[in-house]
Amino acid sequence: MSKTILAIDIGSVKICAIIAEINNDRIRIIGHGITKSQGVKKGVITNIEQASKSIKQAVSDAKRISGTSISSATISISNAYARSLNSVGIVNILHKDISIKEINRVIQAALYNANVPQEYEVIHVLPYNFKVDDQDFIENPFNMNASRMEADVNIIITQKSSLNNLKKAVRSAGIDISGIVLNGYASAIATMGEDEKELGVAVIDIGGQTSNLIIHTGNSVRYNDFLAVGSNHITNDLSMALHTPLKIAENVKIRHGNLDEISQDIIELPIIGDENNRNEVSLEIVHSVILSRAEETLMLLSKLLYKSNLQDQIGAGIILTGGMTKLDGIRDLAQEIFGDIPIRIAEPNEIGGLFDELKDPIYSTAIGLLLHGAGKHTEYEINNNNDLLYKKNSKSEDLSNIQLGINGSEIEDIDNPINQSKIDLGDIELGGTVKELQQQRRLEYTMERENDQKDRRRTDFSIEDLPEIPTGNSNPFNKLANWARQLF
Repeated sequence: MSKTILAIDIGSVKICAIIAEINNDRIRIIGHGITKSQGVKKGVITNIEQASKSIKQAVSDAKRISGTSISSATISISNAYARSLNSVGIVNILHKDISIKEINRVIQAALYNANVPQEYEVIHVLPYNFKVDDQDFIENPFNMNASRMEADVNIIITQKSSLNNLKKAVRSAGIDISGIVLNGYASAIATMGEDEKELGVAVIDIGGQTSNLIIHTGNSVRYNDFLAVGSNHITNDLSMALHTPLKIAENVKIRHGNLDEISQDIIELPIIGDENNRNEVSLEIVHSVILSRAEETLMLLSKLLYKSNLQDQIGAGIILTGGMTKLDGIRDLAQEIFGDIPIRIAEPNEIGGLFDELKDPIYSTAIGLLLHGAGKHTEYEINNNNDLLYKKNSKSEDLSNIQLGINGSEIEDIDNPINQSKIDLGDIELGGTVKELQQQRRLEYTMERENDQKDRRRTDFSIEDLPEIPTGNSNPFNKLANWARQLF
């Protein structure tokens, strides 16, 4: 059965809407629309009406290409709004087997124990460690046998007022909201490989006006942070240093933004306010301006990483994505700043359909939103609607309130109570196999029969059990005993 999903990345520079079809867990992009972002600055909604128009235009273009009329979307929210909290939940396992219900209970308990400020709203609850009885660092507790379970979670919260402004902008464009995902988390979903998830990795998305840091360890997001600096700051620096319009400065950055090589060539650029006259500018100055801003940005991000105190847990290193990573030589510069930590530049992981145009680091967040909407999130997660999300392909169905058929020929004793066509399990959960259940019932039945036999031996009385008393004994009990034997 096919399903259509819509993802909208609401950035400071662009709005990107992507529509895809999901069929048998295969994702195929069927349309996308990209417009210039208006009413959004440094990740914050500054004009709801303008932002709504940009969103509506991007979605309309995607619908026109795809030929669909979908009206519900997964949207991104900037890390500028967000902060994170850590919490712990503990629950007892009544039936000793851990099901999806128990996992939901322990995550909800951790959320209940967290001190969430009143002016904030929860958008993600991400467990990064489970403890089952005395066993720590359990990756997935599902179907395990235990009497107690703990969960360490990272709770991502956002300001209610800022979130409501974002919702208004989207709904004013005629779009319902099915899910809200932190943009850095979405970028991580789109770029991480399985080995990197296993070893631990930091994902840094350097966008136009903002940069996001996500640290993924323990099969989930452990830390997130935000920097209000991006590649547009290079454009602004060039515009001021070269005294040229912003559009021209952006073109200079794209064409001559090389951090490895220094050129002595001279270029002519129009002057701000007087485009008929031109200035001659050396590319050496261009190189110096770009290098200074790129170096400063990476150094600030390095401080954020060390502020997390998790740099020792990112065995797979750092993934750099976003528009600024398109600068030549950015990886070598980052390697110098971050030291011995491995670094790679990442495009979004490839998916089917009209992907070629979106195979670019600037679309990592949009592709990640699409993947999240298709169920490619972390193993367990509570979303902004307080629903538990989990990967269903590795979980069994809830087996409560069903009847289990058993073949009576497998039971030797016809009087055994398990020799029935069906056993009603009531409200209990099935923790083992049918064979194990049969063996357990046989054992219980055998013990019951042995106890009954012992009870009968204790209660059955026979007159023959009376001791023999010599006939010549003058004891008055002698006559009574002989009389009883004759009577019975």
